[in-house]
Amino acid sequence: MLDTRGRGDHRTSTRDGDGVRAVIGGFLPIWAVTALGWFAGRHRILGDEAQTVLGRFAFTFAMPSLLFLTMSRSHVGDVATPGVAAFALALLTVFGTGLALSRWVFRRRLADQSIGAMCASYVNSANLGIPIAVNVLHDTSFIIAAALFQMLFITPLIIILIDLDTHRGVGRLWLRILQLPFRNPVVAASAAGLLVAALGEGDHLPTELTSPLHTLGGAGVPSALFALGMSLNTRARTSPEGRTQRRILVTLKTAVQPALAYTLARGLFGLTGHALFAVVLSSGLPTAQNAFIFASEYGLDTDLPRDTVLLSTLLSMASLSLIAYLLT
Repeated sequence: MLDTRGRGDHRTSTRDGDGVRAVIGGFLPIWAVTALGWFAGRHRILGDEAQTVLGRFAFTFAMPSLLFLTMSRSHVGDVATPGVAAFALALLTVFGTGLALSRWVFRRRLADQSIGAMCASYVNSANLGIPIAVNVLHDTSFIIAAALFQMLFITPLIIILIDLDTHRGVGRLWLRILQLPFRNPVVAASAAGLLVAALGEGDHLPTELTSPLHTLGGAGVPSALFALGMSLNTRARTSPEGRTQRRILVTLKTAVQPALAYTLARGLFGLTGHALFAVVLSSGLPTAQNAFIFASEYGLDTDLPRDTVLLSTLLSMASLSLIAYLLT
């Protein structure tokens, strides 16, 4: 009996060891490239404008190429899945919580309330989500569906809340919403890929078109991670009165949202295995840099979104690894 248990324990330990190595192997390229970006930004190896230029290249050309190719070969029905529903419910719940806290506890104006809610719930589905999907999930279909939900539903909601407070006018508000797919290359490329997939032409695209897109798409993950690493050199100037708010928003983003997503996906939708893993891992992604971009564009407080992006990204290195270890 002792020998049998010993062999069983050994096999269990071996499986656990394989799981740990799989988690480390999936995240190692991500953190390594991000660390190189941080080092380059810290020592200004590529110049002062490198982060902006590299980020724009990834957002405008590389990531859209990767997303178009991926979506063109996907099934349109993949967007409407129980996993995406669980992700969406968790995001909306945390978004509402962040909105309420920003209004009733921290007494922010409506525009800043929406930025605070965005900091608490809006995941970094592009710069970090796609690299993690490629290296850890080995499948980008779920993170793309989650990104589409954010861009097509949450982003217009945020724009509406901000515009209502900044009095930009209803006509201009609806014009901005209608123009969103055309102003955002990630949304446009994803929508175009879905259209090609719906027409059944994803496997029949000419090589003259797909070859350069494959080349650009291959640069999407490393360029996005490198730019993300460079952005981590931004110094967070937290004021005493805003420290509590930052802690709450980061906690909502990195701990509450993935825990809620797990509860909904497992308890309400009965998801298990890889589907459950994808929902929780995607929900645990840190705050997207869009929060800082929106605040800058509308002349709002940029310190809060900048600090939240920075802190949640740093903490996600540990929290995402923990999620992957527990659910694989």
